[in-house]
Amino acid sequence: MPATRRPTSMTLDAALLDEARALGINISRAAEEGILAQVRTERARRWKQDNAADIAAYNKWIEENGVPLAGYKKF
Repeated sequence: MPATRRPTSMTLDAALLDEARALGINISRAAEEGILAQVRTERARRWKQDNAADIAAYNKWIEENGVPLAGYKKF
């Protein structure tokens, strides 16, 4: 199912925009990919922040008790 697209207005560096057009880069797609990358980065940062206490508790448990089922590893 294709994403619903919405027109928007952006202000971009003129020289960068001119060069991108000269190179045949699809400006809308490039902007969308850049925004998607930033969204993914921010989601990951927030997930790590929101779960920091649980991750620290798990890491502490591993330090104190070792990796579960470690005796069954073949490597």
